[in-house]
Amino acid sequence: MSVSYNASRVKKSLLNARVNLIFYFLILLLSFFSRKIFLDSLGADFIGLTGTLQNLLSFLNIAELGIATAIGYVLYKPLFEHNQSGINEVISVLGYLYGWIGKIILFAGILLSCFLPLIFPHTSFEIPLIYFAYYSFLASSLIGYFLNYKQTLLGADQRNYVVTAYYQGSNIVKTIIQMVLAVHTGNYYLWILIELIFGIVYSFILNWRISKTYPWLESELKEGKRLLKKYPEIIRYTKQLFIQKLSAIVQWQTVPFLTYAFASLQMVAFYGNYTIITDKLSQFINTFLESTGAGVGNLIAEGNKTKIKNVFWELLSVRYFIAGTISFCLYMLIDPFIKLWLGEQYVLSHTILMLIVINVFISYTRGGVMQFLYGYGLFSDIWAPIAEIIINLSIACLCGHFWGLSGVLLGGIVSQLLIVNIWKPYFLYSSGFKERIWKYWVKLLYILLIVTFPMVGLIYLIQLYAGEIMINTWANWIYYSVVMVLCYVIITFVLMFCIISNFRTFVMRFINKKLYRRC
Repeated sequence: MSVSYNASRVKKSLLNARVNLIFYFLILLLSFFSRKIFLDSLGADFIGLTGTLQNLLSFLNIAELGIATAIGYVLYKPLFEHNQSGINEVISVLGYLYGWIGKIILFAGILLSCFLPLIFPHTSFEIPLIYFAYYSFLASSLIGYFLNYKQTLLGADQRNYVVTAYYQGSNIVKTIIQMVLAVHTGNYYLWILIELIFGIVYSFILNWRISKTYPWLESELKEGKRLLKKYPEIIRYTKQLFIQKLSAIVQWQTVPFLTYAFASLQMVAFYGNYTIITDKLSQFINTFLESTGAGVGNLIAEGNKTKIKNVFWELLSVRYFIAGTISFCLYMLIDPFIKLWLGEQYVLSHTILMLIVINVFISYTRGGVMQFLYGYGLFSDIWAPIAEIIINLSIACLCGHFWGLSGVLLGGIVSQLLIVNIWKPYFLYSSGFKERIWKYWVKLLYILLIVTFPMVGLIYLIQLYAGEIMINTWANWIYYSVVMVLCYVIITFVLMFCIISNFRTFVMRFINKKLYRRC
């Protein structure tokens, strides 16, 4: 049974990857195209309004943090054993918990809606439109708790391709309809109504598909409370994961709201244009970077300290190489891309661009240490994410008051540098590797110098000899992109390969595996 199970697991993993990749590129193309149409037809203020409302509601969803992940862990064993009654029990518990969370979010959402006139005092939009949009987004969110909770089973059973296919498929149809309506009517209410209708339609289709896949699945929500006592690990896992995930939510979800508070709805939309690009890149790269998580856990379980440390530095050096490449490309190419895509009026200041690039660099590199902390099960530093939230919000509010979006972004950067880049490595080395932290800083400094030296050198040479390069066509942008990427990648790769032994080991292992497979 073990062999067939492993074969099935590999097959499902490949199918998940293939479906995710197909829809990734479809959504990527549609996102850029639709964003342009929505900005031109509905205006930057409306896009900023919907983005701010959705981020407001995302804070209400904090109540869920950790439950779906905890349920996923608990489902692995009954799925492996084909224990249908056990699966039904766990899903019943999930339905019970999600039902209560849905009620809490509904109550909190109604309470929050009383303050919408105070939150949007100077907007040009009518209050009825704001309420219609708010309650439509709230209804779409609640559907996930009251109706779509069973989709957690698909994720635990490695059938995420089902969720991806139906969700992204409906997303594509919804966006196309919204684009047509935006161009021909420019009606805000219709755009929002389509958002709500497709949330309902997707729910019915998804639940129909789940019932076809698992015809034996029955969730007794009334039994959920009693069964919860049978699975105490669900609450234990949830408590551990809640605080750890909370800081990440606050880190990224507060930016649009604080930007509106200290700048404008228009600036929210302008910043959103940049984050569409950075988020899509991050989604694509993390598909590969995060895939090593399970392998890290197995490696740590083996207990070979030398091997663990070597793999840690291999993965970390690769992350810094990728982070340097992405950061350099964003710095050099994102402004010309925005000009060609949307127009010069949507380009943000150079200071904001620098802060976005620094944020992106940190977000790509932080996962290296975090993977090994998770592998060792080191979640006890509950104070760290709380401190990260406090530092982030304090600096963002203080600096945002004086410098707008730049100050808001500064809060996230400082909090990540202090907690993620300084504390987390210390925690890993002291409690996981059980070594002195200075070894980490010395080796990391070498990698940082190698990654940043070509970046600074290329920027200086371009400004010195080429000045401001005019990019007025897509052909010019593509040519410029290829040259920039190749220059940085070749120089940095050679330096990393020659100087960083762990990076060289990783590359050689990768090449040898490819050659072995061909033979």
